[in-house]
Amino acid sequence: MMTRAIPLPLHYRINIVGLLALCVILFWTMVALFASQLAPHGVGEIVDLDYFGPMSRQFPVGTDYLGRDMLSRILFGARYTVGISLASVTIACVTGVTLGMAAAVTGGWFDTALSRFLDALNSIPSKLFGLVVVAGVGSSIPVLILTMAVIYTPGSYRFARALAVNVNTMDFITVARARGEGVPYIIGSEILPNIIGPVFADVGLRFVFIVLLLSGLSFLGLGVQPPDADWGALVRENISGLPFGAPAVMFPSIAIASLTISVNLLIDNLPKKTRDRSA
Repeated sequence: MMTRAIPLPLHYRINIVGLLALCVILFWTMVALFASQLAPHGVGEIVDLDYFGPMSRQFPVGTDYLGRDMLSRILFGARYTVGISLASVTIACVTGVTLGMAAAVTGGWFDTALSRFLDALNSIPSKLFGLVVVAGVGSSIPVLILTMAVIYTPGSYRFARALAVNVNTMDFITVARARGEGVPYIIGSEILPNIIGPVFADVGLRFVFIVLLLSGLSFLGLGVQPPDADWGALVRENISGLPFGAPAVMFPSIAIASLTISVNLLIDNLPKKTRDRSA
């Protein structure tokens, strides 16, 4: 006698490491949104006559090379580091994923020409491209956002195209074409829902790359300009305090590490669907 299998209900397995990483990311996001309300001092306000002041009750993270409160500057720096990186990764991934899916569905000369152009763009070292553009055009927030978006669009395109090419061979795509559905419908309703998970993971990785690239450009003096500063610029301007173990150079580095490591941990520990065996 044959028995019918009873489908087991699905639930999401929550990983504690991923949850902690998400909390760190949300913390820095809130700091970026409410930096002006949280910071005890102005971003360029000199509050201490001593440079590279130690941690104290008045200055929990010490002071920088000009006697400015480092806690305030780190809080304001989160606004630039998180904001610029988020804007850049959004532009890069929306553009790259859209073009990747369109190339996979359309094929032909459009796919070939677009792939060769973006491959050529991707062959340029990212830091070299960023240095040339920012040094030539000038450093401003719109320039930084667009430069980093251009740098990481080809990689997002190649990733999305590889996923979309596999989905494009499925039977339900053939059925959609037979119904007379156009390219926008196939992309938005058939392909995108089937690749959205890997795409989100790729967005997280590219966000980390952009944070590190922005910090590198700022460390070279081509990022956010004084008196404002992102975390990379804070490390650069206080690097002379490194032999003294000054908090002014250590805490911006810790902020960069905490954000990038948390994003990586969240990607590695995304909730997974599992079946409830107790049903």
